[in-house]
Amino acid sequence: MRPVADQQAAATDFPLADCLLAVRLFTQNPDSLGGICLRGFGPVRDALVEKLVGALEPLGPVLKIPNSVDAERLLGGLDLAATLRGGRSVWRPGLLEMAEKGVLLLPMAERIDENIAAHIAQAMDNGDLSIILLDDGMESDEAPPKVLMERVAFHCDLAGSRDLEAVAALELSSKDRVPKLRSMTRKKRASLAAVAAACGIGSVRPLLFAERCTIGHARIAGHDKIANEDLQAAVRLVLAPRATQFPQGEEASPPAEDEPSPSDQDTSEGDDQQSIEDIPLEDLLLEAAAAAIPPHILDQIEGRVRQPGKGQGGRAGNKQQSSRRGRPKGTRPGVPGSGRRLALIDTLRTAAPWQTIRRRESGNAEPGKVHIRKADLRVHHFEERQESLTIFAVDASGSSALSRLAEAKGAVELMLAEAYVKRSQVALVAFRKEGAEVLLPPTRSLTRARRALSALPGGGGTPLAAGLIAARQLAEAARKRGQTPTIALLTDGKGNVMLDGSASRTGAREEMQGIARGMAALGISSIVIDISPRPRPEAAELAEALRGRYLPLPKAQSAALVAAIESVGKAAMA
Repeated sequence: MRPVADQQAAATDFPLADCLLAVRLFTQNPDSLGGICLRGFGPVRDALVEKLVGALEPLGPVLKIPNSVDAERLLGGLDLAATLRGGRSVWRPGLLEMAEKGVLLLPMAERIDENIAAHIAQAMDNGDLSIILLDDGMESDEAPPKVLMERVAFHCDLAGSRDLEAVAALELSSKDRVPKLRSMTRKKRASLAAVAAACGIGSVRPLLFAERCTIGHARIAGHDKIANEDLQAAVRLVLAPRATQFPQGEEASPPAEDEPSPSDQDTSEGDDQQSIEDIPLEDLLLEAAAAAIPPHILDQIEGRVRQPGKGQGGRAGNKQQSSRRGRPKGTRPGVPGSGRRLALIDTLRTAAPWQTIRRRESGNAEPGKVHIRKADLRVHHFEERQESLTIFAVDASGSSALSRLAEAKGAVELMLAEAYVKRSQVALVAFRKEGAEVLLPPTRSLTRARRALSALPGGGGTPLAAGLIAARQLAEAARKRGQTPTIALLTDGKGNVMLDGSASRTGAREEMQGIARGMAALGISSIVIDISPRPRPEAAELAEALRGRYLPLPKAQSAALVAAIESVGKAAMA
């Protein structure tokens, strides 16, 4: 087996080198380290998974679990064919039972149903079961279920890795498995705990994983005792990918201004530099954690995306139950018809245990005949996401109308660029002079949007109440069509035109407040983007009345508008 440093040097990028190290450590102790998550699809990950599975197979079964598996196949259930053939209930073991003391390979782990993930997590807690999560998420906030990510030691990001030679040079062997772990000193445990706290990690599991990783690294590195290098490796591999905040060390108090001693004056310039041995251990580990936080985790910490969920860049809508289309969610009792489709296998599985009794009751003992009752019928059940609609309501009054409309146009085009993939639509309402106008009806067509937005009007008074009503009407119509609407208001909040067309700041403010409270009562998600040169209290009051988010962006850019609007829509669906 090649030394750790040699195998890390074979990799051309540090994320891949750390990932290869994590794979070696996991192969040593799959039971104690729980599992590994490999994010980023491509030939590098495929080659690495092939090697990893080959090294683990001598230790126990390695079963591949599709993300569409149902609870009965996972936990075990009735063997339908054997039951119908023998006239008695025959039990079929589930995949979790078959994988006991082995490893589950979970492709497309970001799509695993939460209930299935809970069953797998329970099996991991109750026995010697490890998992390999293959995360194919395209966006920063797509991730496998938290209940599984919590139970695996390593979260590796292979996105952008291209060094197949480094993977080919990796040597894995089940003979290197460490059956027993040595203990660490209390001081080193305290250092790991301090780093975990600085990174915002509240769970104890990562600390246990970090300790086991430290000891495992010391063994494969050939160290007689735990070294700082081993602790730094554990921080990089286990703690940094779980960070929820950027680690900040405690500020050191300024040293006392004492007179330098003669020996200090005689020291050379090179000795003035602090050696690495003089740096406190916790500072070394904090630096390692800060340098190893993956980019998508940094995005989440800095608030550019929501914590793991679904969708980004043209958000998806709310989930809703369906009997016709969408993602399969098992079956439920019901009668076929009106779009509901019969689940034949589940219907037969429900009826099978009763066949002996029913044949006796009917007096027909013909073995090839199956007696089915209405209560046995099962229909397919699906879950689909509603299409989302973002309604831009833009204040087109005053001297700054041109820049506001230009930024709204850019934001519309950015969101429509991914509208087809994300099942989203965009609409645009402009309000000026005495009323509001729907410049762009709900659409996902970028060509249509550009044609409609080529000449935007501007100038005049601010009929804010009329703009709110127009946006509300679009939102209500979208809900009737099964869409999830979000209203984005670009205004300074200073309305001065009433619904009847008369000019009155006081009357316009009262109308605006009443309409906004009504929209809040309807539960319509909204964001008020204040793009006046200086944040105005009127815009903040409007956001409060809408029960929406207030965001001052005096120098708004299209990309910033899109990011802010998407975060509001996702938070409303969480």
